[in-house]
Amino acid sequence: MAFNRMESATYLASLLAKGFSRALQERGQKLGFAPGQFPVLLELWSEEGLTQKQLLARLDIEQATMANTLARMERDGLITRRKHPSDRRSQQIFLTERAREIEAAAKEAAIAAEQSLLSGFRRFERELMLEFMRMALANTARNGDAS
Repeated sequence: MAFNRMESATYLASLLAKGFSRALQERGQKLGFAPGQFPVLLELWSEEGLTQKQLLARLDIEQATMANTLARMERDGLITRRKHPSDRRSQQIFLTERAREIEAAAKEAAIAAEQSLLSGFRRFERELMLEFMRMALANTARNGDAS
């Protein structure tokens, strides 16, 4: 059986992720954040004071990737770390005022990036695509393939 990459959901999902990342990078760069930082920002905008371990569990990424992302975010003035009040080995992560100020614009940038990728889709097509994506993600989680 020949492999046709344009008939492969895995290959196409990878291209789509790259496309979204590029579109978000162009918009996020102006605001001072990178696409890889956006999921961390979303979690912290929702709940500050999380530990690195909690962020790892919520975002399901590699520990080294998270450590590098947080170091860059701290360097870029988006987060600060404080000692955890009850666990001396942990640090809590908080947003800086700068990160709080860009929340609305960053979310608008993500929406604009998504809209640019899905331009020409009718509403039901977009909703159907999102539902199919959620189903595929549920399958990966159920099968232990989530990354």
